Amino acid sequence: MLEQIWSTLIWALVGLVLMFIGYKIFDWVTPFNLNEEIDEGNVAAGIVAAGIFLAVAWIVGAVIA
Repeated sequence: MLEQIWSTLIWALVGLVLMFIGYKIFDWVTPFNLNEEIDEGNVAAGIVAAGIFLAVAWIVGAVIA
């Protein structure tokens, strides 16, 4: 049981790191800074960021499972 908990925690951490990397790559290839746009209150940029996280989470989840 403890081994399964550790395995779940490790894979969750791997998933979060991969999601962060995917977000940073997307932010790097776009001509604008997504974080600054969100801080300025740009709702469209927030929706794009949410879409990025959902898409990367879907891909990472499929790869891990």
